[in-house]
Amino acid sequence: MEKQKLPNSTGVLVLGILSILGCCCYGFIGLVLGIVALVLAKKATALHNDNPDEYDGINNVKIGKTLAIVGIILSAIYLILIIGMVSYFGWDAIQNPELMQERLNELQNS
Repeated sequence: MEKQKLPNSTGVLVLGILSILGCCCYGFIGLVLGIVALVLAKKATALHNDNPDEYDGINNVKIGKTLAIVGIILSAIYLILIIGMVSYFGWDAIQNPELMQERLNELQNS
């Protein structure tokens, strides 16, 4: 009997990679993709654990889960950094480079 490919094994891997790449989009997209990848990985792992002889492709799930965790951590750090910058400098300074330079000069001179 030939083993079936584990459902969503490739999807978990792709979402894990995209969660790392998505951390640069203000952290939000990478966070969402990483969480979705973890949920799919949990379902695929449970399915494989129930019938290990029937399914193949658990390595993709394990690698995708690891990448999703890394993507979630990077996205969370980036999101916290963005929130901190907005709360410290203000949204207007983030959008206006001249005002940001002025605020940084004030910070440097004090």
